[in-house]
Amino acid sequence: MTGRGDSRGEKGLLDGKRVVVTGGAGLLGRCFCRGIVAHGGVAIVADKDFLSASLLAEELNSTEEKRAAAFALDISDAESVSALISFVEERFGGADALVNNAYPRNANYGRPVEEVSYNDFCENLSLHLGGYFLTMQRFALFFKRHGGGCIVNMGSIYGTLPPRFSVYEGTSMTMPPEYAAIKAGVLQLTRYFAQSFKKDGVRVNALSPGGIRDGQSESFLEAYASFCGIKGMLEPIDIVGALLFLLSDSSRFVTGQNLVVDDGFSL
Repeated sequence: MTGRGDSRGEKGLLDGKRVVVTGGAGLLGRCFCRGIVAHGGVAIVADKDFLSASLLAEELNSTEEKRAAAFALDISDAESVSALISFVEERFGGADALVNNAYPRNANYGRPVEEVSYNDFCENLSLHLGGYFLTMQRFALFFKRHGGGCIVNMGSIYGTLPPRFSVYEGTSMTMPPEYAAIKAGVLQLTRYFAQSFKKDGVRVNALSPGGIRDGQSESFLEAYASFCGIKGMLEPIDIVGALLFLLSDSSRFVTGQNLVVDDGFSL
């Protein structure tokens, strides 16, 4: 793997590391990519929304030359994932890490459990969990061939505990059953791949955030915060430090783990 660890201090935490971020132009992805570049890494912004990915890469390259690039990616398409790997090899000589952060879903996603059709349930699991499997599989094999690498899968507190439906009362929101199955599956696949590739220098971990602020109502934010410590719903920036740790050489002997960042919501 490339990179000189954190020998230059915090700014060089990811010095020289080439990190692919799926869903890199999204709410969390944008913040992740900015953090990667700020700490010495190279961010490959891989997103289905190529325009947004390109604009973010331009922003990042305005201060750090050739430290970011955009790629149009569909994580549920094997040819698209293979093309991404070819792209990073040709453009950057390879990759050191993958952040599985994309959040694909169909038009009916988000309905309460009694309204979810079998086809919608299966399609959403295929898009999201299936896409994470595909990218994990292809990148783990790529890293194995090239002497090692790091994968961080985005999990969720709702992959580890049942939904707290009380926080959704009086709102139009709910916690979809597909999400519970997807994120629980992501955590188990994380352990599976970590076990499968631990002798090959490939580390696989999960990062499970609590709720992220994204225009929710005040009543929801208050109900959610009642289960938390001092912050409540998190901002995207609150997750970045944990991601940088998992990507860096500071966690070089950490694999198969799930790091929860939720201000105590899951306690």
